[in-house]
Amino acid sequence: ATHAVTSQDFNQVVESNDLVFVDFWATWCGPCRAFGPTFEKASEANPDVYREGGYRSESRSAAAAKVQAVPTLMVVKKQQIIFQQAGALRASDLDDLISQAKAWIWMRPLPMGTPLPAETPK
Repeated sequence: ATHAVTSQDFNQVVESNDLVFVDFWATWCGPCRAFGPTFEKASEANPDVYREGGYRSESRSAAAAKVQAVPTLMVVKKQQIIFQQAGALRASDLDDLISQAKAWIWMRPLPMGTPLPAETPK
């Protein structure tokens, strides 16, 4: 199931969940209303992701997240935005995105001058 998030609790949601999917939408937006059932259905099929991290946010919260158009889907993993795109996704594209987000490993850049490990000979 999805949860509502507001501009007041957006940061807390991102900080307290490893993987967060946020659907920014507005009641007056036709594509937003069309994407809503797709987002909800994905939450039912992926309870491991959406139990804590599936959120729908009305456009009032979008400004806090610097979203400029609705609908916009944002994926945040370990407090890093790994995906943000305006427009409604097809169900198959959302399923693919969910799989990719689960598998995503955030690699932090090494500080300048850090030696790289030697390659293992084959």
